[in-house]
Amino acid sequence: MRQSAPSQVLSPWLLIVTLATAMGCIQSIACKSRIKRENIVVYDVSATIDQCPTVIEENSPIVLRYKTPYFKASARVVMPPIPRDETWVVGWIQACTQMEFYNTYSDIGMSSWELPELREGQAKAISDSDGVSYPWYGNTTETVTLAGPTSKPSRFTVSMNDNFYPSVTWAVPVSDNNVPLLTRIKRDQSFTTWLVALHTGTKEKIILQTVKWRMRVDIAVDPTKSLGSRAALIGRPQQDQPRVLTRMEPIPPNALGRPNANDAQVLMWRPKRGTPVVVIPSK
Repeated sequence: MRQSAPSQVLSPWLLIVTLATAMGCIQSIACKSRIKRENIVVYDVSATIDQCPTVIEENSPIVLRYKTPYFKASARVVMPPIPRDETWVVGWIQACTQMEFYNTYSDIGMSSWELPELREGQAKAISDSDGVSYPWYGNTTETVTLAGPTSKPSRFTVSMNDNFYPSVTWAVPVSDNNVPLLTRIKRDQSFTTWLVALHTGTKEKIILQTVKWRMRVDIAVDPTKSLGSRAALIGRPQQDQPRVLTRMEPIPPNALGRPNANDAQVLMWRPKRGTPVVVIPSK
């Protein structure tokens, strides 16, 4: 016959410690979200750049404008039921990881838009948020907010698009005249775009997809010609298509908060001879 174990009587102090420890475990479990990556379904992921050339506009005697094709990303997501007192946002976060943007003016010099933290290696990426919806690229089609409790899975689509549509002065940006001297525009910019589920309370992030893409522009300009016939697109007419990675790349801290790329960039004038000048400082 199996002998029964002797009964144990807990002292009041030990009982308090035991209960406190148990309650701590229960509270810890309660605070930890039950939403896991394996419970989230992502499908129909699409990342493309329109297969059309960059369009050059010569309508103004002050500036040349160009419009690149659009980068577009979309995905369909199924989120599991959201627990009470939890709110999750699912959407796109984008950051610039590399930028070269040079405008050459004859043999005088060049202007360049630069991101100093990227240029000097102080950051791996700079947020490309709209400047309001950090860390998200935008807050319309780009995100969906789910507030618990929800009793059944939520199905939705999140999408975004991006392109360049800048103005470049015909004349040297630090000169007092409007003599057209612009001879070349070269731009090469790279981005990483993440599909993310974010717990708004704990800031826990679940990376669902990573996309990398690049936009290149090369325009030759003959400033001696009449307005409307000065500029021509050279190099490749179409862009390389984005890459949807099979691995999830982590998000650098600078990709999640201020400043965004538009506020962080500076316009420099770099003459062939002389000292570089800041034309437009960062905000």
